[in-house]
Amino acid sequence: MAPGNKPRPGSARGFSLIELLVVVALIAIAAATVTMAMRDPAEAQLQREAERLAALLETARAEARAAGLSVSWRPVRDASGDDFRFQGLPARIALPSRWLGAPVGVDIQRATALVLGPEPLIGAQSVLLRLGQERIWVTTDGMGPFEVRHDGGAAP
Repeated sequence: MAPGNKPRPGSARGFSLIELLVVVALIAIAAATVTMAMRDPAEAQLQREAERLAALLETARAEARAAGLSVSWRPVRDASGDDFRFQGLPARIALPSRWLGAPVGVDIQRATALVLGPEPLIGAQSVLLRLGQERIWVTTDGMGPFEVRHDGGAAP
């Protein structure tokens, strides 16, 4: 016992209210951290793939504008092994054509082809991506960059 901290005769020993509140707060913070860290793996993979696709589309769009080329992006549904393809880019620019999460890849829905350039204004365009029950949009209004939007049930 610390000097000056002697219990009074007849008083009960135990924890103070402050000590109990600190412990409960630490437990709540730890539980919240664990809950936030435990994301659905399909949701996390789809988010990562959508952000990657948005970055690839912006890269191709910038190259199309800089070189004055007509560039487009298309989903591929053949035996080539590709999931999507950029058309019109010079051979020196080799952008990926597969999802990172193979063999369980992302399904491309509601997209035929996206026109990426050479015009600075390309018109509103969107792609719906799906993985399991998760759905996410990659969209642009034609003036701004492609961005990732979570599915609200309808096309943006």
